[in-house]
Amino acid sequence: MTAAQMKGTNLTVNGDRLWDSLERMAQIGPGIAGGNNRQTLTDADAEGRALFQRWCEDAGMTMGLDRMGNMFMRHEGTEPDLDPVYIGSHLDTQPTGGRYDGVLGVLAGLEVIRSIRNLGIRTRRPIVVTNWTNEEGARFAPAMLASGVFAGVLTEDYANSRVDADGLTFGAELDRIGWRGTEAPGDRRIHAMFEYHIEQGPILEAEGKDIGVVTHGQGLWWLQVTLTGKDAHTGSTPMAMRVNAGLGMARIIEAVHRIAMDHQPDAVGAVGQANVWPNSRNVIPGRAVFTIDFRSPDLAKLTSMRSRLEAEAADIASELGLGLEIEPVGHFDPVTFDDTLVERVRAAADRLGHSRMDIVSGAGHDACWIAKVAPTVMIMCPCVDGLSHNEAEEITPAWAKAGADVLLHAVLDTAGIVR
Repeated sequence: MTAAQMKGTNLTVNGDRLWDSLERMAQIGPGIAGGNNRQTLTDADAEGRALFQRWCEDAGMTMGLDRMGNMFMRHEGTEPDLDPVYIGSHLDTQPTGGRYDGVLGVLAGLEVIRSIRNLGIRTRRPIVVTNWTNEEGARFAPAMLASGVFAGVLTEDYANSRVDADGLTFGAELDRIGWRGTEAPGDRRIHAMFEYHIEQGPILEAEGKDIGVVTHGQGLWWLQVTLTGKDAHTGSTPMAMRVNAGLGMARIIEAVHRIAMDHQPDAVGAVGQANVWPNSRNVIPGRAVFTIDFRSPDLAKLTSMRSRLEAEAADIASELGLGLEIEPVGHFDPVTFDDTLVERVRAAADRLGHSRMDIVSGAGHDACWIAKVAPTVMIMCPCVDGLSHNEAEEITPAWAKAGADVLLHAVLDTAGIVR
């Protein structure tokens, strides 16, 4: 039986309860301007996890926990041996993160289960709501770290050895906050996975659409560049005798922009993280470390941008007498989401009377890794001015509920309703 066949049943979530959950979670790890700083494996992350666990257990769910700290909250089906339907996103935030990035998808999954119970609906397949560890990559690069281990594209040893800016490792911090489980990552069968997320871009709002049906995800390269020059006094070192790592960084940043523009359309590139040493106003930088972010849904363009950058950076470093190292610290190829699940999301939106459009995700998400091991799809709702990774990130209760209602219908159609 499908959701469409349940005539006369009010198959929607409780939007007020979903919004209240979002507001309550936002009280944990508050930022300084209305958003959140609940970075992965911090005390605030541990507190948010505990609250999510309590809410899920109150809704009759049981928890599984793997060695990467991924949380799997299970709602039982009438046929427990069938592969479950998963709903997943993340609770961790950027240092200056908003209240909804990732969190909406996790708590909307919880709301789906709460609503199913309230409506007295039983499903053939179990449903599992997942909180993936370290999606953001803000503290421990790369992003989508634990879902990458789950999907088998990263190793546990690699993940545990990741180091933050203070020299603390992912593995040690996961142990410290007490959220390492015993289950082997990836030791689960998934029938299908849904990820509900804010768009993090301006397209849905500009087009006046309620729902983004995500058909593809952009591929990504994160390239960490280290330039080594010579610290020297800014006032007494002749211009021709300087080995200026800051100048090299500036030229490479300009090259990143030019290379991305040369690959239009459907290609982007920028440097969002950069540091120089010794970072003193009267010392020429002797060292610069910065990360380049290239993205495209076209694999050929993505590959070409990386290749050109590496060649041009080598020329710039050679001209300025700088040492150069380029280390890939994050990568995934463009993703095509499952056609059957995409059609289910479209049908759910149409059934509920919500306007929709197909969209390509410009950001990386855990769904991009899980798509390698199971049928996967994403649903998006608009966000005001496309603003995200910013404490001013904003959505409306109506947008949040519309997407959650579509999620509910698509999940029920996939899990199978028992008469």
